[in-house]
Amino acid sequence: MLKQNLSQKQIHKLSPRQMQLMKLVQLPAMSFSQRIKEELENNPALEVDDGQNDVFDLDSSPEENTSEVDEREEAFELDDYINDYIEEDPISYRQMERKEDDNNDRYSLLSVHESLLEHLQKQIGLLDLNNETEELIARQIIGTIDDDGYFRREINDVIDDILFLYGLEVDYDVVEKILGKIQKLDPIGIGARDLQETLIIQLRANIESSSENIEQKELALKILENHFDVFSKKHYKKIQKYLGISRDELKEAVDEILKLNPKPASGFAISNSVKSEYIIPDFIIDNKGDELELRLNNNEVPDLHINDAYLNVLKNYKESGGKSSKKDKNTLMFIKQKIDSAKWFIDAIQQRQQTLYKTMYAILQFQYDYFLTGDRRRLKPMILKDIADITGLDISTISRVASAKYVQTEFGVKRLKEFFSESMVKQDGEQASTIEVKETLKNIIDSEDKQKPYSDDQLRKLLQERGFKVARRTIAKYRELMGISVGRLRKKI
Repeated sequence: MLKQNLSQKQIHKLSPRQMQLMKLVQLPAMSFSQRIKEELENNPALEVDDGQNDVFDLDSSPEENTSEVDEREEAFELDDYINDYIEEDPISYRQMERKEDDNNDRYSLLSVHESLLEHLQKQIGLLDLNNETEELIARQIIGTIDDDGYFRREINDVIDDILFLYGLEVDYDVVEKILGKIQKLDPIGIGARDLQETLIIQLRANIESSSENIEQKELALKILENHFDVFSKKHYKKIQKYLGISRDELKEAVDEILKLNPKPASGFAISNSVKSEYIIPDFIIDNKGDELELRLNNNEVPDLHINDAYLNVLKNYKESGGKSSKKDKNTLMFIKQKIDSAKWFIDAIQQRQQTLYKTMYAILQFQYDYFLTGDRRRLKPMILKDIADITGLDISTISRVASAKYVQTEFGVKRLKEFFSESMVKQDGEQASTIEVKETLKNIIDSEDKQKPYSDDQLRKLLQERGFKVARRTIAKYRELMGISVGRLRKKI
């Protein structure tokens, strides 16, 4: 049976402009710079400030509720809008902390490198191919080599692709022969089907090109060809037994293998259009004689203001007594729309910069000992709510600020998310961050005897001796997060 009833709910919905502001807050420095360029291209009422216009003080600009702005805009009549706007100072945004030496702080944003595909295509002429069909096969194979430099498809797949794309039937042996030729191109070992194959190709080429350490290289080749599985698991005693060699002989052979490149495509850009991108820090912390100073990296944020030409159109309309054709009225409404959009964007930049600075300043104060010393063990347990409570901002806003943002310190460029961690209680009752546990774990592993590396259970006991009560599965989790292998794979001869 259907019933009707009344209920009262409190719902908070973000306006479209508030959502756009949140998106601006989330953007890292380089993406934010690109967003400003896009706005400058799309809105002719917005332009880069030449320094001759009045500015809003970043600390004293009034904050307006976006929904109230929307309502006021709807209520404005065109004539009232023009009168009010002409009486106001032109709105603009100019960084208040520009330094004369800002140009010295600029960062190289992008650096173009030759891609692997380009590099291999240039060498096709060296393959000694017999006809256009073989060249087509070579190009097809090169096009399927992945970012690490491996050919991970089946030869039959290449045959099917050529038949489907070009209507040509090619022989399996011909494709395999051409693949073998490609594997000898620079870099050697490119196009191998697995790690074992690329290491064998590289080592054979090394033996052919140099007679230095030939015995060690030939022994290394035997290990790769006949005992690769045992070698990959670092069961060195079994290899010594199988080959009847001493520990020193094994070590010399393994050293030759370690000189090889497991990813032959390393050092090449992924594709023609991909560029090497450098990190642009959003914040800079300077140490001024044991006193830390925080500033935003404003190098890529230009000074902005409303285009004077648009203001002149409004002035001319007012001077004419407000008499104009319907076409002129439409033009004025278009100008109003663009000016409003530019005003909002300038205000949004100010709010973004204020929010970023406020959040990073709270993080700086919370983790002051770390930023002063660079010792990661001094990082305190800190979660998003801690910073939200200090700043009075919403947790979601803090999360957006911390996302994909970096800060430049005297100890290097650090990601903001690195400073957030959960807490755990030590055996003496004091609180420690999970970062401190990880750093202690890393230090123990770094100082271990690599011939007898610690197991996870041994690491658990060693951490317990240092006051950290951590389960063995947690040790494995932290180890994997730091990219550290299990004890067996850390073993060295």
